[in-house]
Amino acid sequence: MDAEIIAVGSELLTPQNTDTNSLFLTEKLNHLGILVRFKSIVGDSRDDLSLVLRTALSRSQLIILTGGLGPTDDDLTRDAVAELLGRPLHEVPEVRKGIEERYSRLGRAMPENNLRQAQVPEGAEWLENRNGTAPGIWIKDRGAILVLLPGPPRELEPMFNAACVPRLARMASDAPIRTRIYKVVGLPESEVDSLIAPLYRPYTNPATTILAASGSIEVHLRARAATEAEAEALLAELGDKIELALGDHVYSTKGESLEEVVGMYLVMRQKTVAVAESCTGGLLAERLTRVPGSSSYFLGGAVCYTNEMKTRWVGVSAELIQTHGAVSKPVAQALAEGVRARAGASIGVGITGIAGPTGGTDTKPVGLVIIGLADERGTQVREFHFPGTRDRVRLWASQMALEMIRRRIRD
Repeated sequence: MDAEIIAVGSELLTPQNTDTNSLFLTEKLNHLGILVRFKSIVGDSRDDLSLVLRTALSRSQLIILTGGLGPTDDDLTRDAVAELLGRPLHEVPEVRKGIEERYSRLGRAMPENNLRQAQVPEGAEWLENRNGTAPGIWIKDRGAILVLLPGPPRELEPMFNAACVPRLARMASDAPIRTRIYKVVGLPESEVDSLIAPLYRPYTNPATTILAASGSIEVHLRARAATEAEAEALLAELGDKIELALGDHVYSTKGESLEEVVGMYLVMRQKTVAVAESCTGGLLAERLTRVPGSSSYFLGGAVCYTNEMKTRWVGVSAELIQTHGAVSKPVAQALAEGVRARAGASIGVGITGIAGPTGGTDTKPVGLVIIGLADERGTQVREFHFPGTRDRVRLWASQMALEMIRRRIRD
């Protein structure tokens, strides 16, 4: 059984909103052995939705629509599906009662337009929504299954798990799909591909995809087999070769972020870290503290954005800054050593650079970042040149600072 996901909602066609439901659904479907072959987003237009639905019915056995089941005039999913399939809508008393009781419990009057949500196409099953007023809808038609789900994840996810997964499990093939993701840092996408292409090209199963992600490169493997164990064996056969070829540039094989991996090593080695940041403005500290339990190894940090604060808070010599400039290897070293000493940390990290878009010179261009790392073995300083926007420079600076910590602890 192959699947198609259609996300409905004009808001998803704006830069402010992202369709996350399809990611959840794809993971669940893959575990059932159902391959998602198409995904699309369509705005709140009945004509556009009907066009997308006709195409989906011509090529997919399972079509899941998310969103557009609300009470307002721009919620068109149930109407468009009913019209296309030639199935009149009718009110389901149990659904109406549930909506009315929900409003009664809240002590609020029910708007009349909420009764639209009690309408279900003829011959369809309705799926209980315990977290909202819009029921899901399950329809078999023309050899396909259409599943209509509410858009809010807090409603969609429990509904799909409770009402859809058991149904689909009985219909799905006995060929589960499993994935493995290798996260790589310190190599560009082209070099990653040149190293592993001779390894993955002979394989059609697993399938290999290389992606440029935020601050890293990801190698995705997807295998399909008769059993979960066989799928995992296929992933291991190719994956072990890829991991060997990429060496210590691979920092995760189980989906962890770099800050999670660094935190794990800090705990294992019983090390602590403190940071002094200039151009990253606290981004490294923010990433380290994203990880639950980070208080056991992250002591704190200083955002030393001005030269005065570099001197006052971390003890960087004003003369050193005047002689070499704030963006220099001596200053990065002094930041790392100063914050380590003042915090009493095992490791001190100092970051200085020019994030742009202005402030660069011929000798110190925008994108220049210098990172120092100090510990009991001494201080290492590395210089980087990151292309792109201000946000990209800051992201990569924090990424390479984490990578320097990871490698230092592993050595």
